[in-house]
Amino acid sequence: MTTFLLPTDPIVSINAYLANGIAGAGIRRAHELGPNGTIDLVARSGLRGRGGGGFPTGQKWAGVAAQVGGRRYLVCNGAEGEPGTFKDRALLRANPYQLVEGVAIAAFAIGAAEAFICLKASFRREIEAVTRAVQEFQTAGLCGDCKVTIVAGPDEYLFGEEKAILEVIEGNEPLPRWLPPYLHGLFATAPQLGWQSHDTETGSRGGGGSNPTLVNNVETLATVAHILARGAEWFRSMGTVESPGTIVATVVGDVVAPDVGEVEMGTSLRDVIDAVGSGLVAGRSVKAVFSGVANAVVTAADLDVPVSYEGFQAIGSGMGSAGFIVYDDTTCMVDAAYRFSRFLSVESCGQCPPCKLGSSAITEHLERIETGIGDMGDLDAITGWLGHVTDGSRCYLAIEERIVVSSILRAFPEEFAEHIELGRCPRSRRLPIPKLIDLADGRAVYDESFWRKQPDWTYAPDVGADDGMEHRS
Repeated sequence: MTTFLLPTDPIVSINAYLANGIAGAGIRRAHELGPNGTIDLVARSGLRGRGGGGFPTGQKWAGVAAQVGGRRYLVCNGAEGEPGTFKDRALLRANPYQLVEGVAIAAFAIGAAEAFICLKASFRREIEAVTRAVQEFQTAGLCGDCKVTIVAGPDEYLFGEEKAILEVIEGNEPLPRWLPPYLHGLFATAPQLGWQSHDTETGSRGGGGSNPTLVNNVETLATVAHILARGAEWFRSMGTVESPGTIVATVVGDVVAPDVGEVEMGTSLRDVIDAVGSGLVAGRSVKAVFSGVANAVVTAADLDVPVSYEGFQAIGSGMGSAGFIVYDDTTCMVDAAYRFSRFLSVESCGQCPPCKLGSSAITEHLERIETGIGDMGDLDAITGWLGHVTDGSRCYLAIEERIVVSSILRAFPEEFAEHIELGRCPRSRRLPIPKLIDLADGRAVYDESFWRKQPDWTYAPDVGADDGMEHRS
């Protein structure tokens, strides 16, 4: 298996990083090619964003570079709040220097005046590693003229949303804006909207303009350093035509040894579960797999799907950031739907009432069914809200709610009917939300405090009550 992003031994100094002969070659090649040539090479490589959307990276860079008005900025999104995902933290622990080189390349390519690397404040180990890497790169003169700032942000799920992350950099709460970063970037004044709008905005930091901003994920930027050093053809020699290269996958849930591993695009999901998570416990079988809480469930019938953007699209799901939550045949899918819906309803910011009210109502009706007091009226209410929860939404969270809950209802209707008929859940097991705090040595540590988090983002007092969950490693 070809791997280049996750070295066997962590790289903890710039001297160790530069010793392999490939490191540092990417930024040198970028300066040889110039900004346009660098963007063209990234485009020819076929790299797609590894943050979940899978948008072509070269196209995204070209779009920001072509924007006029004010200064350009670069943001590295390392907020990593998707349940089941740990790959960005694994990358930063293994080799933060490739990320910093990727940041320097991207900033040069789009002409960014300043770059921001955003991590949750709770990622203390990763912040320390990246801070050291940035300082060593700057001392070595490898960051060029671009200033690099590290931002420690909140624990909220929406911190990872590309419009909300700009708000955090500016010192505000993670509340998504209306317009995307390439139209309304960092430190720009409020955009002109409505019939009185015009093309000119006044920037509040370093001149006027909309300050077009590029937001890329940690893995995306780390991969860029290798593509510039080794070439587009090298990258395309791995993976599939539509999804070249490798991807760093996380496998957690009902597996023998939860872990992070780099796999070639096009590898079957079944093989990824076996290779990265060491498969399931003997005697158990896969019932469902989720890529975070943002995509439709993958059932046992589709385990041979290629791990690629086009592969998951073909079965009506999405690969997301390749954070795979595996559930075996002891799982209650009504409970899974309730837990996922509750996560999203709590993390909804409330700026769009249909999202907050709808996801909360869906969660309440799912809880009624799961606890045995629900009836067909609850299913009807859920179906009704799923048709309106996305009304007027300014980010993807409400769409996630609709997609994931709808997919479970379609795939496992008999379990909902069973709960209503029996008046109870026939399975005693309760699931944790795999919001990862740590993942090492085959053991996943989940954020158990999340069950005290309330819809206004405060936390209820810890009274030591048993949440009924079964905690597995």
